[in-house]
Order: sequence, then structure tokens, then C-alpha cells
Amino acid sequence: MLPLSDGLHPRRFPIVTVSLIAANFAVWLLYELPHLNSAVYHSSFYPCAVDNACRAPEPWGVSWLTSMFMHGSWSHILGNMLFLAIFGKNVEDAFGHLRYLAFYIAGGFVATMTQAAVTLLFGTAAAGHVPTLGASGAIAAVLGAFIVLYPTARIRTLVLVFFVKIPAWVYLGFWFLYQLVEGNFGLFSAHAHGGGTAFFAHVGGFLFGLFAARALLRVTARRPATAAV
Repeated sequence: MLPLSDGLHPRRFPIVTVSLIAANFAVWLLYELPHLNSAVYHSSFYPCAVDNACRAPEPWGVSWLTSMFMHGSWSHILGNMLFLAIFGKNVEDAFGHLRYLAFYIAGGFVATMTQAAVTLLFGTAAAGHVPTLGASGAIAAVLGAFIVLYPTARIRTLVLVFFVKIPAWVYLGFWFLYQLVEGNFGLFSAHAHGGGTAFFAHVGGFLFGLFAARALLRVTARRPATAAV
């Protein structure tokens, strides 16, 4: 089910979302593609570095951020940037530019730490050595916020060869359930030289985004109305 549009138009140009997409493609084209394996090795996040079970190329306090702009393949980055382009612009519109940027980075951090915690607590030693990379954790936070802010938006979706419109709460609700179910398998399918999808990063990011958006709505609702005189 490939999303094509959310049917919504932001009031302001989504400068942060566009800049994040540009930054991800710049890292991919200029840094990763020339030497993909070494770039992935040096700039990814390693869960085992958190509890000092391994020595990572970069401190984990740095690599959680650098790994957010790393991708493993063309399909990886194109898929992530498609979701960010569709769902990010209106979340940015609701949050405001600077608050959205802080939200995106915080969502990436929470997502990465969620995956690291589950890996270290329940995964194998080999799973802790698997490099974690990609913007999908932060983008999952964007999806969590979107389902709260725009639950009835109609997501134009390509299903096999058919175009259908699906309510956001249905589309993203099923997306989240898929991550939750697959997480139990994806975690343990990772190994030191192969890797798997970091489903728990998606779960952690999505929940962070959901609660952050709910908090924003509560704060907005409490603000007193003002009138010009």
C-alpha cells in the first residue's frame, strides 16, 4: 500500500521538511554512495555501544544523530522520503517550523533508544552489533503526530494497481499494528552481518509522535482567546 497524497495543503511552505529531505539525499549521494559499506560502518548507530559491549566507530551519543541521515539502499531512502514528504508538511504546519524540527530530532532519538533498549534487553549479542540507520524512526514520530492531528484525512493510496482513498486513522493504524507485530520477528532476525528492519524504532517513534501531538492539542486548547481592540 503505497501512499501518494494526504489530500491536505499546508498554509505555509514546509521549509523544514524540504530541508530534511534535501539533507538526506545529500548524505546519500555525496557521502554514502561513493563508499557505501565504509560509510554505513562509520556513521551508523550500534546498540552494543550503549552498554559498552562493543567499541563503535563513533560514540553512541553522536551516532544516534548521524544514523538518522543514513540509508542502506535506494529503496530505503526513496521509501522514507516519500513518507516524509507526504505526512511531514502538514505536521510541520501544525507545530511550526522550529518546534517541528525539535520534534523530528527528538522523535529520532526516542526511536533509536527504543530499538536499542529492546535489542539489549531481549535480543542476542549479535543483534546488538547490527548497525542501525535510517530516518524511519523520526518519520514514524511524524506519522504518530499526523494520526492525532488529521485522523480523517484521506490518504490516496496505490493498492496493487488500484487507487483508493483511505482515512488516515485506518491507514496509519494498520501501519502501526504491522510494526508492532513484525517487531517480534524483525528483532530476532537481525544478525551481525545481515540485519533486519528496526521495527521497534518505528513503534517507539510513532508512540512519541502520538503523545507529543496530544500534548500540543492540550496546550493549544488551554490558550485563552484574544481579540483585537
